Amino acid sequence: MAPPPAVPLGVPVLRRLADLLTIGRALLGLPLLLALSAGYSGLAWGLLLLGGLSDAADGALARSAGGGSVWGARLDPLTDKILISAPLIWLAALGVLPIWAVWLLLARELLISGWRAGQGSGGPASLAGKAKTILQFLALLLLLWPADWTLGVPAGAAGGFGLPVLMQVIGWWLFWPSLLLALSSAWGYLRQGRIGEGM
Repeated sequence: MAPPPAVPLGVPVLRRLADLLTIGRALLGLPLLLALSAGYSGLAWGLLLLGGLSDAADGALARSAGGGSVWGARLDPLTDKILISAPLIWLAALGVLPIWAVWLLLARELLISGWRAGQGSGGPASLAGKAKTILQFLALLLLLWPADWTLGVPAGAAGGFGLPVLMQVIGWWLFWPSLLLALSSAWGYLRQGRIGEGM
């Protein structure tokens, strides 16, 4: 019987680093919510950006290792949901986003997380799922743009709204395509029978 192929020395290290970044992203949710509650909007924005960058980084590390661990594949989408839940709940509480839309999005995420938990491979995200995550992060970053971050743009500029309001308006409009992508990808899983058949 032939011996198993040798694993390059750096591969376990890269996978471990990717998993550590995934865990770190899950831990950002609570301080992000606390920063929002305390009025530290700039800190909250930075934490959300850090979470989005860590998502990109752990994906790059996993690809460099020829694929991440099954454990990481299961945990990665769950940590994304933990991170985005904090600003979504905050924005719904403020009335910036309708509570029904946030409920739909979170219900979808729980449904797909339950499906992934039963997959031997961890149920890697589809292209539509990845696009949805990117769009969600972008929409939330714009919606949480701090009111005092004008970047030197006069209040009468940027369409007469001022830069912070303009950013938040763009973020509000980007939220809806992200919700549609989330629901359509969930429908794709249901239509193909992947959830019920455990494919």
